[in-house]
Amino acid sequence: MLTCRIHAKEDLRIEPETEPAVGEGQVLIRLGAGGICGSDLHYYFEGRNGSFVIREPLIPGHEASGVVAKVGPGVTRVKPGDKIAVSPSQACGLCDYCREGREHLCRNMRFLGSASLYPHVQGMFAEYFVLGERQCYPVEGDATLGELACAEPLAVGLHAVNRAGDLLGKRALVTGGGTIGCLTVIAARLAGAASVTVSDVLDRPLATARAVGAARTIRGDREAEALAAPHFDVAFECSGSFAALKTCVAAARRGGTVVQVGTLPHEPLPFVVNEIMVKELDLKGAFRWGIEFDWAVEYIASRRVDVRPLLSGQFPLTEAVKAFQLAKDKTQSTKVQLIAA
Repeated sequence: MLTCRIHAKEDLRIEPETEPAVGEGQVLIRLGAGGICGSDLHYYFEGRNGSFVIREPLIPGHEASGVVAKVGPGVTRVKPGDKIAVSPSQACGLCDYCREGREHLCRNMRFLGSASLYPHVQGMFAEYFVLGERQCYPVEGDATLGELACAEPLAVGLHAVNRAGDLLGKRALVTGGGTIGCLTVIAARLAGAASVTVSDVLDRPLATARAVGAARTIRGDREAEALAAPHFDVAFECSGSFAALKTCVAAARRGGTVVQVGTLPHEPLPFVVNEIMVKELDLKGAFRWGIEFDWAVEYIASRRVDVRPLLSGQFPLTEAVKAFQLAKDKTQSTKVQLIAA
């Protein structure tokens, strides 16, 4: 079998490896589709994602679907041949956050494809990988493996909206029309937002945002005046840009809410908080997701949510470098995926 590993900045290798053994309670999964996320791009092009630095070869990939190849003793949730969405979250289930129902804040979290721990937690960009059955979500119906691989980023959008509170009848702003921004648009509309406006500095992400239901799109670099008046009830910062976060703070009305979803640069950033104080804004963070992953799988499987406008192409693992290059170019792609063959 083949495995994709990042050894250092711009050093990605496709390497042969022995198929992993399957233990009790475990499932051997053949990769169906694996989405290249912003964190994967940071690991490849920078050798780090924020403060998480690659210190040993890392298999990236935390957005995936697959087909069950084998099951170990005691597995009852799935069977060979099942089409599955895959959760990358390995929470301990024992700490205070897990017991409070906030597993995504687990003190002992092992999140696939992450250099946050050492040894690193290896991801799913491999022909075959083994996970516990709890991380496997069997799906029936005609949703494709490419669509099911979008469950993880959709869960991020759903969690961001959950953090914002009641959106029924509210006016929402989303800065950043990439995958997470567009899925936040979908989540906000599901939650009953009266309108969702998206701003970006590129035309293609804005076109994608319109395709998934944005009522209005704004070129932030050309139409700054359109965001100058503070009239949004809720603003979601999904681009990972400090300038966009300042835009959200400025565009939110008095008593409004700003939700930070994107990962900002790892270095310290200047931030004037007086506007938050004067306008009495609620500034919230949204980190990964919890129960929202279950909802995301159901929404995609039932086609209540259509993620197909986001899908920009699939490449075999052997063409991973080409796929990463395309995924980086936001004028040409939204969600690029790797497949086993």
